[in-house]
Amino acid sequence: MLTATPPRQAPTASDSAGFDFAALRRREFGRLDGQGHAYLDYAGSALYGSSQLRAHLQLLEDGIFGNPHSESRCSRASTEIIERARDAVLHFLDVDASTHLVCFTANCSAAIKLVAESYPFDARCGLLLSADNHNSVNGIREYAGRAGAPLHILPLDSELRLDHPERVLQAAAQRGGGLLALPAQSNFSGVRHSLSLVSHAQVLGFDVLLDIAAHAPGKAISLRQCPADFAVLSFYKLFGYPTGIGALVMRREAGRRLRRPWFAGGTVQFASVGANLHRLHSGSEGFEDGTPDFLGLAALPAGFALLDEVGMPRLSDRLAGLMSDLLPRLQQLRQADGSPLLRLYGPSTLQDRGATVAFNLLDRNGQPLPYALIEAAARDAGISLRGGCFCNPGASEAAFAIAPERLTRCLSRLRESFSPARLAACAGSAVGAVRVSLGMATNQADLDRLLALLESLEHCLDDTRSQYVELPLQ
Repeated sequence: MLTATPPRQAPTASDSAGFDFAALRRREFGRLDGQGHAYLDYAGSALYGSSQLRAHLQLLEDGIFGNPHSESRCSRASTEIIERARDAVLHFLDVDASTHLVCFTANCSAAIKLVAESYPFDARCGLLLSADNHNSVNGIREYAGRAGAPLHILPLDSELRLDHPERVLQAAAQRGGGLLALPAQSNFSGVRHSLSLVSHAQVLGFDVLLDIAAHAPGKAISLRQCPADFAVLSFYKLFGYPTGIGALVMRREAGRRLRRPWFAGGTVQFASVGANLHRLHSGSEGFEDGTPDFLGLAALPAGFALLDEVGMPRLSDRLAGLMSDLLPRLQQLRQADGSPLLRLYGPSTLQDRGATVAFNLLDRNGQPLPYALIEAAARDAGISLRGGCFCNPGASEAAFAIAPERLTRCLSRLRESFSPARLAACAGSAVGAVRVSLGMATNQADLDRLLALLESLEHCLDDTRSQYVELPLQ
Protein backbone atom coordinates (compact mmCIF):
# COMPACT_ATOMS: atom_id res chain seq x y z
CA MET A 1 0.00 0.00 0.00
CA LEU A 2 1.09 3.57 -0.59
CA THR A 3 1.93 5.60 2.49
CA ALA A 4 -0.67 8.30 2.98
CA THR A 5 0.01 11.95 3.68
CA PRO A 6 -2.46 13.46 6.14
CA PRO A 7 -4.59 16.29 4.81
CA ARG A 8 -3.81 19.69 6.22
CA GLN A 9 -6.40 21.08 8.59
CA ALA A 10 -8.79 23.18 6.55
CA PRO A 11 -8.04 26.92 6.83
CA THR A 12 -10.57 29.32 8.18
CA ALA A 13 -12.82 31.19 5.76
CA SER A 14 -10.83 34.39 6.26
CA ASP A 15 -7.34 32.98 5.80
CA SER A 16 -5.57 35.60 3.70
CA ALA A 17 -5.30 39.06 5.21
CA GLY A 18 -8.93 38.93 6.33
CA PHE A 19 -10.37 38.18 2.90
CA ASP A 20 -13.09 35.55 2.81
CA PHE A 21 -12.05 33.27 -0.06
CA ALA A 22 -14.64 30.68 0.96
CA ALA A 23 -17.43 33.23 0.50
CA LEU A 24 -15.89 34.28 -2.81
CA ARG A 25 -15.96 30.69 -4.01
CA ARG A 26 -19.61 30.28 -3.00
CA ARG A 27 -20.63 33.54 -4.68
CA GLU A 28 -18.55 33.48 -7.86
CA PHE A 29 -17.67 29.82 -8.42
CA GLY A 30 -20.47 27.92 -6.69
CA ARG A 31 -20.82 25.70 -9.75
CA LEU A 32 -17.61 23.90 -8.69
CA ASP A 33 -19.05 22.54 -5.45
CA GLY A 34 -22.48 22.23 -7.04
CA GLN A 35 -21.00 19.78 -9.53
CA GLY A 36 -18.47 18.25 -7.12
CA HIS A 37 -15.54 19.36 -9.24
CA ALA A 38 -11.94 20.27 -8.38
CA TYR A 39 -10.49 22.55 -11.02
CA LEU A 40 -6.68 22.54 -11.10
CA ASP A 41 -5.85 23.75 -14.60
CA TYR A 42 -5.55 27.53 -14.14
CA ALA A 43 -2.42 27.63 -16.29
CA GLY A 44 -4.68 26.42 -19.09
CA SER A 45 -7.49 28.86 -18.33
CA ALA A 46 -8.79 30.75 -15.34
CA LEU A 47 -12.43 30.33 -14.35
CA TYR A 48 -14.83 33.22 -14.83
CA GLY A 49 -16.83 34.53 -11.91
CA SER A 50 -20.61 34.81 -12.00
CA SER A 51 -20.44 38.57 -11.46
CA GLN A 52 -18.50 38.96 -14.71
CA LEU A 53 -21.28 37.33 -16.70
CA ARG A 54 -24.00 39.37 -15.03
CA ALA A 55 -22.16 42.66 -15.61
CA HIS A 56 -21.46 41.85 -19.26
CA LEU A 57 -25.01 40.71 -19.95
CA GLN A 58 -26.43 43.85 -18.35
CA LEU A 59 -24.19 46.06 -20.46
CA LEU A 60 -25.22 44.29 -23.66
CA GLU A 61 -28.92 44.36 -22.75
CA ASP A 62 -28.85 48.09 -22.03
CA GLY A 63 -26.53 49.25 -24.81
CA ILE A 64 -26.58 49.73 -28.57
CA PHE A 65 -23.13 49.18 -30.04
CA GLY A 66 -22.00 49.54 -33.65
CA ASN A 67 -18.79 49.16 -35.62
CA PRO A 68 -16.27 51.51 -33.97
CA HIS A 69 -14.85 52.69 -37.32
CA SER A 70 -17.47 55.40 -37.62
CA GLU A 71 -18.84 58.47 -35.83
CA SER A 72 -22.44 57.47 -35.12
CA ARG A 73 -23.65 57.37 -31.53
CA CYS A 74 -23.53 53.58 -31.52
CA SER A 75 -20.04 53.59 -33.01
CA ARG A 76 -18.83 56.06 -30.43
CA ALA A 77 -20.26 53.83 -27.70
CA SER A 78 -18.12 50.98 -29.01
CA THR A 79 -15.05 53.22 -29.24
CA GLU A 80 -15.59 54.20 -25.61
CA ILE A 81 -15.68 50.51 -24.66
CA ILE A 82 -12.36 49.92 -26.41
CA GLU A 83 -10.67 52.89 -24.76
CA ARG A 84 -11.99 51.90 -21.33
CA ALA A 85 -10.52 48.45 -21.88
CA ARG A 86 -7.16 49.95 -22.88
CA ASP A 87 -7.12 52.06 -19.71
CA ALA A 88 -7.97 49.03 -17.57
CA VAL A 89 -5.08 47.03 -19.04
CA LEU A 90 -2.61 49.90 -18.56
CA HIS A 91 -3.76 50.40 -14.97
CA PHE A 92 -3.39 46.68 -14.24
CA LEU A 93 0.20 46.78 -15.52
CA ASP A 94 1.06 50.02 -13.65
CA VAL A 95 1.68 52.23 -16.70
CA ASP A 96 -0.34 54.76 -18.69
CA ALA A 97 -0.97 55.93 -22.24
CA SER A 98 1.82 58.51 -22.12
CA THR A 99 4.43 55.75 -22.34
CA HIS A 100 2.63 52.62 -23.56
CA LEU A 101 0.27 51.39 -26.26
CA VAL A 102 -2.27 48.59 -25.87
CA CYS A 103 -2.99 46.67 -29.06
CA PHE A 104 -5.85 44.17 -28.82
CA THR A 105 -5.43 40.87 -30.64
CA ALA A 106 -7.21 37.55 -31.00
CA ASN A 107 -5.02 35.98 -28.29
CA CYS A 108 -1.53 36.04 -26.81
CA SER A 109 -0.13 34.14 -29.80
CA ALA A 110 -1.41 36.81 -32.19
CA ALA A 111 0.19 39.50 -30.03
CA ILE A 112 3.55 37.71 -30.27
CA LYS A 113 3.14 37.36 -34.03
CA LEU A 114 2.63 41.13 -34.35
CA VAL A 115 6.12 41.66 -32.97
CA ALA A 116 7.66 38.71 -34.83
CA GLU A 117 6.47 39.77 -38.27
CA SER A 118 7.33 43.44 -37.72
CA TYR A 119 10.69 43.26 -35.96
CA PRO A 120 13.72 44.39 -38.05
CA PHE A 121 15.68 41.14 -37.98
CA ASP A 122 18.75 40.92 -40.21
CA ALA A 123 22.19 39.31 -40.31
CA ARG A 124 23.31 41.31 -37.26
CA CYS A 125 20.02 41.90 -35.46
CA GLY A 126 19.39 38.45 -34.04
CA LEU A 127 16.96 36.54 -31.84
CA LEU A 128 17.54 35.18 -28.34
CA LEU A 129 15.03 32.68 -27.00
CA SER A 130 14.86 31.17 -23.56
CA ALA A 131 14.81 27.38 -23.83
CA ASP A 132 11.75 27.75 -21.60
CA ASN A 133 9.15 29.31 -23.90
CA HIS A 134 5.66 28.62 -25.13
CA ASN A 135 5.60 27.54 -28.78
CA SER A 136 3.97 30.83 -29.71
CA VAL A 137 7.25 32.49 -28.73
CA ASN A 138 9.39 29.76 -30.28
CA GLY A 139 7.65 30.48 -33.57
CA ILE A 140 9.39 33.88 -33.77
CA ARG A 141 12.45 32.00 -35.00
CA GLU A 142 10.72 31.39 -38.34
CA TYR A 143 10.58 35.12 -39.06
CA ALA A 144 14.12 35.61 -37.78
CA GLY A 145 15.38 32.76 -39.93
CA ARG A 146 13.82 34.15 -43.11
CA ALA A 147 15.66 37.41 -42.45
CA GLY A 148 18.99 35.62 -41.99
CA ALA A 149 19.13 36.58 -38.31
CA PRO A 150 21.29 34.55 -35.91
CA LEU A 151 19.49 32.51 -33.26
CA HIS A 152 20.75 31.99 -29.70
CA ILE A 153 19.18 29.91 -26.92
CA LEU A 154 19.39 30.63 -23.19
CA PRO A 155 19.81 27.18 -21.58
CA LEU A 156 18.16 25.80 -18.44
CA ASP A 157 19.72 24.20 -15.37
CA SER A 158 18.57 21.10 -13.49
CA GLU A 159 15.79 23.08 -11.76
CA LEU A 160 14.59 24.43 -15.13
CA ARG A 161 15.80 27.93 -14.26
CA LEU A 162 17.82 29.99 -16.72
CA ASP A 163 21.46 28.87 -16.51
CA HIS A 164 23.78 31.92 -16.46
CA PRO A 165 21.83 33.78 -19.17
CA GLU A 166 24.11 36.82 -18.90
CA ARG A 167 26.89 34.87 -20.64
CA VAL A 168 24.77 34.15 -23.70
CA LEU A 169 23.46 37.73 -23.73
CA GLN A 170 26.97 39.14 -23.60
CA ALA A 171 28.16 36.94 -26.46
CA ALA A 172 25.13 37.76 -28.60
CA ALA A 173 25.50 41.49 -27.89
CA GLN A 174 28.97 41.42 -29.41
CA ARG A 175 27.39 40.14 -32.62
CA GLY A 176 24.88 42.96 -32.87
CA GLY A 177 22.01 42.56 -30.39
CA GLY A 178 18.40 42.07 -31.42
CA LEU A 179 15.31 40.72 -29.66
CA LEU A 180 15.23 38.69 -26.44
CA ALA A 181 11.99 36.74 -25.84
CA LEU A 182 11.24 34.91 -22.61
CA PRO A 183 8.41 34.19 -20.15
CA ALA A 184 8.10 35.91 -16.79
CA GLN A 185 6.85 32.55 -15.50
CA SER A 186 7.15 29.13 -17.06
CA ASN A 187 3.88 27.54 -18.10
CA PHE A 188 5.61 24.15 -17.68
CA SER A 189 7.36 24.26 -14.32
CA GLY A 190 6.02 27.41 -12.67
CA VAL A 191 9.54 28.87 -12.41
CA ARG A 192 9.54 32.67 -12.19
CA HIS A 193 12.56 33.89 -14.10
CA SER A 194 14.43 36.92 -12.81
CA LEU A 195 12.90 40.08 -14.24
CA SER A 196 16.21 41.87 -13.70
CA LEU A 197 17.28 40.20 -16.93
CA VAL A 198 15.04 42.63 -18.82
CA SER A 199 17.01 45.74 -17.90
CA HIS A 200 20.30 43.88 -18.20
CA ALA A 201 19.47 42.89 -21.77
CA GLN A 202 18.36 46.41 -22.65
CA VAL A 203 21.66 47.85 -21.42
CA LEU A 204 23.39 45.49 -23.85
CA GLY A 205 21.25 46.80 -26.71
CA PHE A 206 18.44 44.24 -26.88
CA ASP A 207 14.73 44.78 -27.14
CA VAL A 208 12.80 42.47 -24.81
CA LEU A 209 9.53 40.65 -25.43
CA LEU A 210 8.15 39.39 -22.10
CA ASP A 211 5.42 36.75 -22.10
CA ILE A 212 3.39 37.48 -18.95
CA ALA A 213 0.48 35.14 -19.72
CA ALA A 214 1.39 32.64 -16.98
CA HIS A 215 2.73 35.19 -14.48
CA ALA A 216 0.05 37.91 -14.42
CA PRO A 217 -2.86 35.75 -13.13
CA GLY A 218 -1.07 35.00 -9.85
CA LYS A 219 1.27 37.90 -9.12
CA ALA A 220 1.17 41.59 -9.92
CA ILE A 221 3.64 42.77 -12.53
CA SER A 222 4.60 46.40 -13.11
CA LEU A 223 5.83 47.42 -16.53
CA ARG A 224 7.02 50.59 -14.85
CA GLN A 225 9.45 48.63 -12.69
CA CYS A 226 10.11 45.96 -15.31
CA PRO A 227 10.33 48.04 -18.51
CA ALA A 228 9.95 45.30 -21.11
CA ASP A 229 9.64 46.73 -24.61
CA PHE A 230 6.84 44.33 -25.48
CA ALA A 231 4.57 42.42 -23.08
CA VAL A 232 1.92 39.91 -24.19
CA LEU A 233 -0.99 38.22 -22.45
CA SER A 234 -4.43 36.64 -22.91
CA PHE A 235 -7.34 37.74 -20.75
CA TYR A 236 -8.94 34.33 -20.27
CA LYS A 237 -5.73 33.37 -18.43
CA LEU A 238 -6.40 36.26 -16.05
CA PHE A 239 -10.09 35.82 -15.29
CA GLY A 240 -11.59 33.22 -17.60
CA TYR A 241 -13.82 35.44 -19.72
CA PRO A 242 -13.87 36.55 -22.47
CA THR A 243 -11.92 34.02 -24.49
CA GLY A 244 -10.39 35.01 -27.81
CA ILE A 245 -8.87 38.36 -26.77
CA GLY A 246 -5.23 39.08 -26.04
CA ALA A 247 -3.04 42.15 -26.01
CA LEU A 248 0.35 43.45 -27.02
CA VAL A 249 1.40 46.15 -24.57
CA MET A 250 4.44 48.00 -25.82
CA ARG A 251 6.51 51.02 -25.02
CA ARG A 252 5.76 53.74 -27.56
CA GLU A 253 9.41 54.15 -28.52
CA ALA A 254 9.76 50.38 -29.04
CA GLY A 255 6.67 50.37 -31.24
CA ARG A 256 8.32 52.87 -33.57
CA ARG A 257 11.03 50.30 -34.32
CA LEU A 258 8.49 47.85 -35.75
CA ARG A 259 7.72 47.75 -39.48
CA ARG A 260 4.36 46.21 -40.28
CA PRO A 261 4.46 43.93 -43.34
CA TRP A 262 0.85 44.52 -44.35
CA PHE A 263 -2.22 46.59 -43.59
CA ALA A 264 -5.91 45.87 -42.97
CA GLY A 265 -9.22 47.67 -42.60
CA GLY A 266 -8.78 49.54 -39.37
CA THR A 267 -5.01 49.95 -39.47
CA VAL A 268 -4.75 52.71 -42.07
CA GLN A 269 -5.41 56.42 -42.25
CA PHE A 270 -5.80 55.93 -45.99
CA ALA A 271 -5.17 53.31 -48.67
CA SER A 272 -5.40 53.74 -52.44
CA VAL A 273 -5.69 51.16 -55.18
CA GLY A 274 -4.98 53.56 -58.01
CA ALA A 275 -2.01 55.26 -56.33
CA ASN A 276 -0.79 52.04 -54.70
CA LEU A 277 -0.15 53.92 -51.45
CA HIS A 278 -1.24 53.60 -47.82
CA ARG A 279 -0.46 55.15 -44.45
CA LEU A 280 -0.80 53.29 -41.17
CA HIS A 281 -2.24 54.80 -38.03
CA SER A 282 0.56 55.77 -35.68
CA GLY A 283 -1.01 54.41 -32.48
CA SER A 284 -2.58 51.16 -31.36
CA GLU A 285 -4.95 51.11 -34.33
CA GLY A 286 -2.01 50.60 -36.67
CA PHE A 287 -1.52 47.14 -35.15
CA GLU A 288 -5.13 46.02 -34.71
CA ASP A 289 -5.97 44.09 -37.84
CA GLY A 290 -9.64 44.47 -38.68
CA THR A 291 -12.40 45.43 -36.28
CA PRO A 292 -11.54 44.78 -32.61
CA ASP A 293 -13.86 42.48 -30.68
CA PHE A 294 -15.60 45.45 -29.10
CA LEU A 295 -18.38 43.43 -27.48
CA GLY A 296 -15.84 41.03 -26.00
CA LEU A 297 -13.72 43.93 -24.78
CA ALA A 298 -16.79 45.21 -22.95
CA ALA A 299 -16.34 42.27 -20.55
CA LEU A 300 -12.82 43.22 -19.45
CA PRO A 301 -13.71 45.85 -16.81
CA ALA A 302 -15.78 43.29 -14.84
CA GLY A 303 -12.88 40.86 -14.88
CA PHE A 304 -10.47 43.48 -13.62
CA ALA A 305 -13.03 44.52 -11.01
CA LEU A 306 -13.04 40.96 -9.64
CA LEU A 307 -9.24 40.97 -9.45
CA ASP A 308 -9.35 44.37 -7.74
CA GLU A 309 -11.85 43.11 -5.18
CA VAL A 310 -9.60 40.23 -4.22
CA GLY A 311 -6.41 42.26 -4.59
CA MET A 312 -3.37 40.86 -6.38
CA PRO A 313 -1.17 40.85 -3.23
CA ARG A 314 -3.83 38.86 -1.35
CA LEU A 315 -4.29 36.48 -4.25
CA SER A 316 -0.55 35.98 -4.54
CA ASP A 317 -0.29 35.23 -0.81
CA ARG A 318 -3.24 32.84 -1.02
CA LEU A 319 -1.67 30.87 -3.87
CA ALA A 320 1.73 30.79 -2.15
CA GLY A 321 0.06 29.40 0.98
CA LEU A 322 -1.69 26.66 -0.95
CA MET A 323 1.53 25.78 -2.78
CA SER A 324 3.43 25.65 0.52
CA ASP A 325 1.04 22.85 1.47
CA LEU A 326 0.86 21.05 -1.88
CA LEU A 327 4.52 20.93 -2.87
CA PRO A 328 5.92 19.11 0.19
CA ARG A 329 2.96 16.73 0.29
CA LEU A 330 3.66 15.73 -3.31
CA GLN A 331 7.31 15.17 -2.47
CA GLN A 332 6.41 13.03 0.55
CA LEU A 333 4.32 10.55 -1.44
CA ARG A 334 5.96 7.12 -1.28
CA GLN A 335 5.40 3.65 -2.64
CA ALA A 336 5.22 0.66 -0.32
CA ASP A 337 8.98 0.11 -0.50
CA GLY A 338 9.67 3.73 0.44
CA SER A 339 10.67 4.86 -3.04
CA PRO A 340 9.19 8.10 -4.42
CA LEU A 341 5.75 7.87 -6.00
CA LEU A 342 6.43 10.73 -8.37
CA ARG A 343 9.16 12.70 -10.08
CA LEU A 344 8.87 16.45 -9.74
CA TYR A 345 10.14 18.72 -12.53
CA GLY A 346 11.53 22.11 -11.67
CA PRO A 347 12.39 23.59 -8.26
CA SER A 348 11.79 21.51 -5.16
CA THR A 349 11.16 24.65 -3.08
CA LEU A 350 8.80 27.62 -3.28
CA GLN A 351 11.56 30.10 -4.08
CA ASP A 352 10.82 32.05 -7.26
CA ARG A 353 8.02 29.81 -8.45
CA GLY A 354 4.34 30.31 -9.10
CA ALA A 355 1.35 28.12 -8.35
CA THR A 356 2.12 25.52 -11.04
CA VAL A 357 3.81 22.16 -10.61
CA ALA A 358 4.64 19.43 -13.15
CA PHE A 359 5.38 15.80 -12.30
CA ASN A 360 5.09 12.17 -13.40
CA LEU A 361 3.97 9.18 -11.35
CA LEU A 362 6.55 6.38 -11.31
CA ASP A 363 6.03 2.65 -11.66
CA ARG A 364 7.67 -0.01 -9.47
CA ASN A 365 10.88 0.33 -11.50
CA GLY A 366 11.01 4.09 -11.12
CA GLN A 367 9.92 4.74 -14.70
CA PRO A 368 7.29 7.39 -15.57
CA LEU A 369 3.77 6.14 -16.11
CA PRO A 370 1.92 7.47 -19.16
CA TYR A 371 0.51 10.85 -18.21
CA ALA A 372 -2.71 9.94 -20.02
CA LEU A 373 -3.44 7.32 -17.33
CA ILE A 374 -3.34 9.93 -14.58
CA GLU A 375 -5.26 12.44 -16.68
CA ALA A 376 -8.01 9.86 -17.27
CA ALA A 377 -8.14 8.85 -13.61
CA ALA A 378 -8.43 12.51 -12.61
CA ARG A 379 -11.23 13.03 -15.11
CA ASP A 380 -13.13 10.09 -13.65
CA ALA A 381 -12.61 11.51 -10.16
CA GLY A 382 -13.98 14.93 -11.09
CA ILE A 383 -10.59 16.67 -11.11
CA SER A 384 -9.40 18.84 -13.98
CA LEU A 385 -5.64 18.90 -14.55
CA ARG A 386 -3.43 18.84 -17.63
CA GLY A 387 -1.25 16.19 -19.26
CA GLY A 388 1.35 16.62 -22.02
CA CYS A 389 4.21 19.01 -22.75
CA PHE A 390 2.05 22.14 -22.46
CA CYS A 391 3.26 23.64 -25.76
CA ASN A 392 6.70 24.14 -24.17
CA PRO A 393 9.15 21.75 -25.86
CA GLY A 394 12.30 23.39 -24.50
CA ALA A 395 11.37 23.03 -20.84
CA SER A 396 10.08 19.52 -21.56
CA GLU A 397 13.31 18.42 -23.22
CA ALA A 398 15.31 19.80 -20.31
CA ALA A 399 13.00 18.19 -17.74
CA PHE A 400 13.13 14.78 -19.38
CA ALA A 401 16.89 15.08 -20.10
CA ILE A 402 16.59 14.07 -23.74
CA ALA A 403 19.95 14.53 -25.46
CA PRO A 404 19.65 16.91 -28.43
CA GLU A 405 21.43 14.48 -30.75
CA ARG A 406 19.05 11.64 -29.94
CA LEU A 407 16.05 13.94 -30.15
CA THR A 408 17.15 15.12 -33.60
CA ARG A 409 17.53 11.56 -34.86
CA CYS A 410 14.18 10.50 -33.41
CA LEU A 411 12.23 13.45 -34.81
CA SER A 412 13.87 13.01 -38.22
CA ARG A 413 12.95 9.34 -38.21
CA LEU A 414 9.37 10.02 -37.08
CA ARG A 415 8.70 13.06 -39.22
CA GLU A 416 5.92 11.39 -41.21
CA SER A 417 4.56 9.19 -38.41
CA PHE A 418 4.95 11.27 -35.28
CA SER A 419 3.04 10.60 -32.09
CA PRO A 420 4.03 11.22 -28.46
CA ALA A 421 4.10 7.46 -27.82
CA ARG A 422 6.43 6.84 -30.78
CA LEU A 423 8.73 9.64 -29.69
CA ALA A 424 8.81 8.28 -26.14
CA ALA A 425 9.68 4.84 -27.44
CA CYS A 426 12.43 6.18 -29.69
CA ALA A 427 13.92 8.58 -27.15
CA GLY A 428 13.74 6.11 -24.26
CA SER A 429 12.29 8.86 -22.10
CA ALA A 430 9.10 10.40 -20.89
CA VAL A 431 7.78 13.02 -23.30
CA GLY A 432 4.90 14.33 -21.24
CA ALA A 433 3.99 15.14 -17.67
CA VAL A 434 1.05 15.95 -15.41
CA ARG A 435 0.56 19.63 -14.58
CA VAL A 436 -1.41 21.01 -11.65
CA SER A 437 -2.01 24.76 -11.42
CA LEU A 438 -3.92 26.75 -8.82
CA GLY A 439 -6.03 29.88 -9.03
CA MET A 440 -8.52 32.19 -7.36
CA ALA A 441 -11.14 29.55 -6.58
CA THR A 442 -8.76 26.80 -5.41
CA ASN A 443 -9.23 25.68 -1.82
CA GLN A 444 -7.70 23.15 0.53
CA ALA A 445 -10.33 20.54 -0.27
CA ASP A 446 -9.23 20.59 -3.92
CA LEU A 447 -5.66 19.79 -2.92
CA ASP A 448 -6.79 17.02 -0.56
CA ARG A 449 -8.79 15.44 -3.39
CA LEU A 450 -5.77 15.54 -5.68
CA LEU A 451 -3.50 13.92 -3.09
CA ALA A 452 -6.10 11.29 -2.32
CA LEU A 453 -6.35 10.47 -6.02
CA LEU A 454 -2.60 10.11 -6.44
CA GLU A 455 -2.39 7.88 -3.37
CA SER A 456 -5.18 5.69 -4.75
CA LEU A 457 -3.42 4.92 -8.03
CA GLU A 458 -1.46 1.94 -6.73
CA HIS A 459 -3.03 -0.25 -9.40
CA CYS A 460 -1.32 1.83 -12.09
CA LEU A 461 2.15 1.13 -10.72
CA ASP A 462 2.18 -2.38 -12.15
CA ASP A 463 0.56 -1.36 -15.44
CA THR A 464 2.40 -3.04 -18.31
CA ARG A 465 1.69 -0.12 -20.66
CA SER A 466 4.97 1.63 -19.83
CA GLN A 467 5.47 5.14 -21.13
CA TYR A 468 8.48 4.09 -23.13
CA VAL A 469 10.74 1.20 -24.03
CA GLU A 470 14.18 1.49 -25.49
CA LEU A 471 14.20 1.06 -29.26
CA PRO A 472 17.27 0.96 -31.47
CA LEU A 473 17.71 3.88 -33.81
CA GLN A 474 18.03 2.96 -37.46
